[in-house]
Amino acid sequence: MRKIIECVPNFSEGRNSDTIEAIAEAIRRTDGCTLLDVDPGASTNRTVYTFVGDPEAVVEGALAAARVARDRIDMRSHSGEHPRFGAMDVCPFIPVANATMAECVAAAREFGRRAGEELQVPIYLYEEAAEHDYRRKLPDVRRGEYEGLAGRLKDPDWKPDYGPTAFVPEWGATATGARMFLIAYNVNILGTPNQAHRIALNLREAGRGEDQPGRLKDVKGMGWFVDEYNMAQVTVNLNDFRVTAIHTLFEAVKEEATALNVGVAGSEIVGVVPLEAILMAADHYIEKENLFIIAEDQKVRLAVERLGLNSVARFDPEEKIIEYRVAEPPDEPLAGMSLRGFIEAVAARTSAPGGGSVSAALAALGTGLGAMVAKLTYGVRKFEDRDAQMRAVIPPLQALTQALIPMVDADTDAFGEYMEGLRMPRGTDAEKAARQEKMQSGLKTAIRVPLKTMQLGDQAWDPLCETARFGNPASSSDVQVGARALETGIWGAYQNVLINMTGITDEAFKAEILAEAEGIMARATEKCAEVLAILADG
Repeated sequence: MRKIIECVPNFSEGRNSDTIEAIAEAIRRTDGCTLLDVDPGASTNRTVYTFVGDPEAVVEGALAAARVARDRIDMRSHSGEHPRFGAMDVCPFIPVANATMAECVAAAREFGRRAGEELQVPIYLYEEAAEHDYRRKLPDVRRGEYEGLAGRLKDPDWKPDYGPTAFVPEWGATATGARMFLIAYNVNILGTPNQAHRIALNLREAGRGEDQPGRLKDVKGMGWFVDEYNMAQVTVNLNDFRVTAIHTLFEAVKEEATALNVGVAGSEIVGVVPLEAILMAADHYIEKENLFIIAEDQKVRLAVERLGLNSVARFDPEEKIIEYRVAEPPDEPLAGMSLRGFIEAVAARTSAPGGGSVSAALAALGTGLGAMVAKLTYGVRKFEDRDAQMRAVIPPLQALTQALIPMVDADTDAFGEYMEGLRMPRGTDAEKAARQEKMQSGLKTAIRVPLKTMQLGDQAWDPLCETARFGNPASSSDVQVGARALETGIWGAYQNVLINMTGITDEAFKAEILAEAEGIMARATEKCAEVLAILADG
């Protein structure tokens, strides 16, 4: 799955529209980067850019933006209300989807190294990327701001992590690091700003001081009144939504508001939000209310409704959820075909798509039929006594169907590495050895793909048996077809494992894979018979 990292560089320019746009354009033109937001402030004389991409792309995007700033921003004439010490003041990297904090630390250090060398400016590491504990907090790194930087650079304790030690007056210095995703979140209060602030003081981690800490970790907050909404708000930053989630904050505000006899009227997310944070809220309310919701779009809708995210402005998931903003259509030329197109492609005078892709499609159809019957049973009045069983089997059958669909294309793609090896030169002994190694690696890949189809299909048997036992009897033939399709899909994938095994020279690999594949195949035969027997007895 695609790795997504967010980068939020802050530049010390919020008034010159040409410069602001030039930096934005540099990010837009970087391959693999999607610019999500540009937020300039005249009084702060600062612009915050938000863009996302894979780990390599975001580093390139940050460097492209920094190059423009190096040419266009001169700190010697800068003034503004926000603390700052450099033209590109901060440049944090943040994990969003399928990316780790370690990868963001690596991105920050790579950016810092290259920016320091290429632009010849001082770079400090902070937060998770810091190599010294006393440099972890941004205010500590930036203490004294631009005006005190020349003197601070003379202190050996504040030697930059990258770039020159000498003061660069037109630039200053830059802090780059890695941190968790910060969610700016406001809960609307039908009360006074004083009441909103009292709630914020009770909840934020700092509370009212050391003697009166707040209830929630990694939360900063205050209360204010928003004239255009004609409402007060508890306005917070959730520094780590995995520590204090959106729904946790919202429910805590409701509790505090109830104690003050104050009404809560929904909430708003400022900027964008990771999908995970929204799904966490959905799962909370699903569990709390004993709901049964599987589809992702319905989960999102539940979270939006329960949190009141449409209360002051429409919450458009396509615009507000990061993963949806940067979503690309899956690279699945076969699975994306019409059914007619796929069958005709199989029947064409070409070797691919072949039996492996057809096997994956059959397995997906088998699990899909099981999911269909379970869904047709769940929620039907005369089968209400079976709801618990259907709630248990629908999620795995649905998930396995979705996981098997990409295997249709994966099987056709599996021979790419082997064919690449086949075309390698073989004039010398070294070339022959490299070619053989590449071909062996390619064959192993071509084996692991159908094995993966088998492994996925194998996980469906127990829920399929339960569907046979408790599913709508009127759909029993659908379960029969599903069981046969799944068994045949696993059998076909097994044949692909066997035929590719003949060229493998690694005997330990062969023994391990064959033992697993034979076990799955034996289980498929046994379980298919079990499903059919259950239906015959029913």
